[in-house]
Amino acid sequence: MSDPQEKRLTHLDETGKAVMVDVTEKDVTDRIAVCEGAVTMEPETLAMIVAGQAKKGDVIATARLAGIMAAKRTHELIPLCHPLALTKVAVDIEADESLPGLKVTAMARVASRTGVEMEALTAVSVACLTIYDMAKAVDRGMTISGIRLIEKSGGKSGDYRAKD
Repeated sequence: MSDPQEKRLTHLDETGKAVMVDVTEKDVTDRIAVCEGAVTMEPETLAMIVAGQAKKGDVIATARLAGIMAAKRTHELIPLCHPLALTKVAVDIEADESLPGLKVTAMARVASRTGVEMEALTAVSVACLTIYDMAKAVDRGMTISGIRLIEKSGGKSGDYRAKD
């Protein structure tokens, strides 16, 4: 059996107060996180976006940029996150007619004492929200779903890969 202390929330001090985790003693390692999400929409909305005919401009390029910018500001959005000097953020957005909609994938990388899961999750979330914002005038029924960590590597807790 594993130590029950290993599974406790780490953002709480010994008195139960929320604190920023002290990562001073952790080793600097290369850390990567990949996350995904999706925006489901009407087939006509997807066709409009893919054809570049949205009145607000290039939805996919704008959402990609918004996701990258959001990852860089995660510590300003999520309480208790450490500010990180990200070495890479990539956001990919692909049409998926089986949804119908857009699949969003983000990868964040850093050499640090703490991981980048929150940065990759923030990138996906903001990219999805940007897609919704830019197309909501024609399709208010869009849904954002499936935002999750797919994989991570580096750090004390080891590697993780989601089960499909």
